Amino acid sequence: MNLIAIHNLRDSLRRHSWDYLELTKPRVVALITFTAIGGMLLATPDMVPLDILFFGSLGIGLTAGSAAAINHLVDRKADTIMARTRNRPLPSRHLESRQVMIFASFIGLCGFGLLLIFTNLLTAVLTFASLIGYAVVYTLFLKRATPQNIVIGGAAGAAPPLLGWTAVTSQVDSGALLLFLIIYVWTPPHFWALAIHRRHEYANADIPMLPVTHGVEFTRLHILLYAILLFIITIMPFLTGMSGCIYLICAIALGIRFLTYAIKLYTTGDECLALPTFSFSIFYLFGLFTALMLDHYASHILIAL
Repeated sequence: MNLIAIHNLRDSLRRHSWDYLELTKPRVVALITFTAIGGMLLATPDMVPLDILFFGSLGIGLTAGSAAAINHLVDRKADTIMARTRNRPLPSRHLESRQVMIFASFIGLCGFGLLLIFTNLLTAVLTFASLIGYAVVYTLFLKRATPQNIVIGGAAGAAPPLLGWTAVTSQVDSGALLLFLIIYVWTPPHFWALAIHRRHEYANADIPMLPVTHGVEFTRLHILLYAILLFIITIMPFLTGMSGCIYLICAIALGIRFLTYAIKLYTTGDECLALPTFSFSIFYLFGLFTALMLDHYASHILIAL
């Protein structure tokens, strides 16, 4: 980008600060950044160096925000059709495509630069790959190509804790892959619950989400199957010695609650349960990673004593 483009972006940011913030999907990025921080803390028995903790998290967050902005750009036509998205900055004409592209490029480059300077090349490359995976491979191709879009494209969304781990260790370890696996398996039941709630909008936008192509009953069954698989996988940190009893108790409690939502959604056929299931799944992931971090440091404090 040249100086004129940066100057224009600065002026535009002053006028449309809330719109630019919305482009980054701040609630999604907050959860992404939180799980990335979890990966950093779990990667070492000691405290994470503050420069890596702050600038690494910021770099991952900015890159995720860049991917979200590109997602807005690619989906701008479909967003005009769907009720939940028609008030986004592009469909509402608060911003133009060129402004969004400049903004996405700017924060993406800033995020990549921070990761290169304060973490390591591996983390920077993997973070950039996850950006391409979500913003290009998933949004541009998979989303409209197959009802398994969220399963195949879920790898990009599952990357943050792995990125946080590599930011500290400069390598991909089994612990990082396990954290990746947890989010990867969590993603389909999380998103399919929302897809059931919004299936008519997806159908109108010609997006082949699972409840649109295979029906709600089939989707409810797969939400339940993935919830069962997720419950099993979330026990693995305890079984592998990565975490202790504090995490195990929390994982079982959260898992049973998530399974309860999935079972009720499947057995009752009440579609009104889809949105509460989706909402709880967010709390579930936040609670799970909070438990992992609390258990991690509680164990090391007890050992030190």
